[in-house]
Amino acid sequence: MAKETILTKESLSFLEKYLNNAAPTGYESEGQKLWMDYLKPYVDEFITDTYGTAVGVINPEAEFKVVIEGHADEISWYVNYITDDGLIYVIRNGGSDHMIATSKRVNIHTKNGIVKGVFGWPAIHTRDKSDEQAPKIENICIDVGCSTKEEVEKLGVHVGCVITYPDEFFILNKNKFVCRALDNRMGGFMIAEVARLLKKNKKELPFGLYITNSVQEEIGLRGAEMITQRIKPNIAIVTDVTHDTTTPMIDKKKEGDTKIGGGPVISYAPAVQNKLREMIIETAENKKIPFQRLAASRMTGTDTDAFAYSNGGVASSLISLPLRYMHTTVEMVHREDVENVIKLIYESLLQIKEGETFSYFD
Repeated sequence: MAKETILTKESLSFLEKYLNNAAPTGYESEGQKLWMDYLKPYVDEFITDTYGTAVGVINPEAEFKVVIEGHADEISWYVNYITDDGLIYVIRNGGSDHMIATSKRVNIHTKNGIVKGVFGWPAIHTRDKSDEQAPKIENICIDVGCSTKEEVEKLGVHVGCVITYPDEFFILNKNKFVCRALDNRMGGFMIAEVARLLKKNKKELPFGLYITNSVQEEIGLRGAEMITQRIKPNIAIVTDVTHDTTTPMIDKKKEGDTKIGGGPVISYAPAVQNKLREMIIETAENKKIPFQRLAASRMTGTDTDAFAYSNGGVASSLISLPLRYMHTTVEMVHREDVENVIKLIYESLLQIKEGETFSYFD
C-alpha cells in the first residue's frame, strides 16, 4: 500500500469539517451525521442507538463480529449558575481543564443558536499577589456582554446549556494536525479511513465488521457500554489517543515513553487480550509499521475496558495515537502516526480468520 494513498484531499477535507463541528458529550448527533455521510459509500448498513452511537456495518449477515472503535465526543462545560450581574459559572462535562479556560472564547449552545462569550480574568496587576490567585472551577466565569441575569436569559442561555470552544483545525509545520477534540474524533476519522481502504482495495472480509463511533466516552465509557451489548462482538480493536510524554512537565517514569512521530502505541493492560495484541504486533513487524509500547495499570481508561469486560468477555486490544496537549484547544498529532494507525488496523483486520477468538486454550 503506497504511503500517498492513505490520506487523500477528500479525507482531509472531511477531517477538517468533522473536527470543526462541535460534539460535546451528550450532544454528538450532528457530528455523527457528518461521520455517517462520509462512511456511507464504504459500508452496507448503519446501526444507531438511543444515545447517538453510530455503527457502520460491513457484512451484516455474518455471525462472527469484529469491532473497530473510536469515540465521538469532546469535553465541554455546562452552564451551572447565572449571577444577578449576568456572569455565568460552569461545571465540567468531561475532563475540561479550568487552568486553560481564562481568556478563551466560547460558544454557548442554545435553542436560539450559538451565543458567544468569553472566560474573563482580572489583570495581573489587580490580583492578590499573596496567593497569586489561580484559575479554579469556583472562580472562572463567562461574560456574554450582559449586565443582568434577565438579559442573559433573553439570549436563550439557561442552566444546562452546553459550552464548547470554537478553536478550529489547522496544520502546523506541514505534518502536525492541531485542533480541539482530536481526542478522540481522530479515532472516528481513522476507523472511517480503514473502511474506505477496504472498499478501495476490494477486500472481502470473512466476518462482519462493525465500524463503531461511540458517544459519551469522556464521562465513563458509557456509549461503548451500551453498544457492545447490542453488537455482541467477538473481537474489538479500539483506538484512542495517548500522551506524548516528551511534552514538558510530563513524567516519563509515571506515564511511559511515547511521542508523536514514533508510530502507533500498542497497550499492555489486563483488559488487553494478549494473543490479539501479539497478532497486532506481529502484523506491525511484518508490514514494517513503526510502533511504540505502553503499559497501563489496572485499566486502560479507554473504551477498551468497556468492550473487554462485556458479554462474558470480548478479546480486545488498544491501538493509540500519540498526542500532545490533551484536553486543551491545541491538541496535536503527527500525520504519519495517523496514517500508521490506519495501516495497522487495516492490516490487522486482514489477519483475522472467521471464528478466531484468540483463546489462550486453542
